[in-house]
Amino acid sequence: MNVADSDRIARALGSLGLEETADPSQAGMIVLNTCVVRQSAEDRALGRLNSLRPLKRENPNLIIGLMGCLVGIKGNAAMEKRYPWVDIFAAPSDPEPFLRFLGNKFDQRESETWRKQVDDVLDAEFGVTTEARHTVSENLPIVLGCSHACAYCVIPGRRGKEQSREPQKIMAEARVMVEHGAKELVLLGQIVDRYGLDLENGMLLPELLAELSAIDGLERIRFLTSHPNWMTDDLIDAVARLPKVMPHIEVPVQAGDDEILLAMRRGYTNQNYRDLVARIRSRIPGVSIGTDIIVGFPGESEAAFEQTYRLLEDLKLDVAHLARYSPRPNTYSAKFLTDDVPADEKMRRFRALEDLQKEVVGEINQKFLSQTEPVLFEGKSKDRWRGRTPTNRLVFVESSEDLIGQIRDVRISWAGPWSLLGDLY
Repeated sequence: MNVADSDRIARALGSLGLEETADPSQAGMIVLNTCVVRQSAEDRALGRLNSLRPLKRENPNLIIGLMGCLVGIKGNAAMEKRYPWVDIFAAPSDPEPFLRFLGNKFDQRESETWRKQVDDVLDAEFGVTTEARHTVSENLPIVLGCSHACAYCVIPGRRGKEQSREPQKIMAEARVMVEHGAKELVLLGQIVDRYGLDLENGMLLPELLAELSAIDGLERIRFLTSHPNWMTDDLIDAVARLPKVMPHIEVPVQAGDDEILLAMRRGYTNQNYRDLVARIRSRIPGVSIGTDIIVGFPGESEAAFEQTYRLLEDLKLDVAHLARYSPRPNTYSAKFLTDDVPADEKMRRFRALEDLQKEVVGEINQKFLSQTEPVLFEGKSKDRWRGRTPTNRLVFVESSEDLIGQIRDVRISWAGPWSLLGDLY
């Protein structure tokens, strides 16, 4: 979602004639987009923000903007006071403060035509009118905010309540992305499965997937992140039925112990999750499944951690995003639960799961040796082309051809736990 927000503000500014630069010292405007889902992310954001102060001192005309969860939907008066060298504070997914600032700053010097450009961009939600070329795989937010309020999660307080975007706006933006080069769309939401439940027209995610599948030139569709309670049979069947929807599901479990899941306010049990994985696998042949896990949540005993370890060991999932618990401001767990798992024990548990998952995925990926996979190529990493299989496995290929945006058959010649190597078939 943060990548999508950054792309959105970049397209909005680009449509006004601003050009990107990789050198901050050469910039007339710097936008810092922030995440605070974990303490480490917030620390990095604050460190980067402090590093910009000398640039402002050297160039007082430099415009510095701060956006994202560090600001939040309600603003952050304390931060505005603490960082006086920042000119613009913007909530997540909201480029309007930047465009208003530019409109007000330059309105006296620029023509009415430029002012109209600003107004046009403001009228086009998510920058639909931009003529900038899109990347091969584009992130497309369809649900903003979240109302679920897991015990550990800061997102509802920073991004606001759950709000589904109107399907006609999503379709319009999707068509523009495809017209300008996108071959794959990744639909985004904190709980993406809940799309449409708050809309009056009744269109839910399975219907939206079908509508998007009809767009000429669009080759692949993905969606994330799912929640076990909202991964319905209708949605699973839509993935199985629609050829353009890729067989990869991101559905976090977070923990394997029922008492910890209850304390996390997740709303399901270990067995519920196991049953869901079995149901997905039975309905979608060859599906890959990714999950998220938090270790060291308050009250997580060694026995509770063992439940998580056994769950991951038994299910042999294709991806596991691992994190160590850190209390976030104004969340239930920070207010009412004690962060009682020592940092070194959190790291030990993290490493244990990391080692297990490396072994599991290494074994899974060995099955792809000498197999041929259709790979959508997104770009280059050093001298190799980089792309992904339908099940979202990363593949690297050496070729003198320009493969960007192409789907090509690749014969896998090497398989590691995190990527595959192959040759054009």
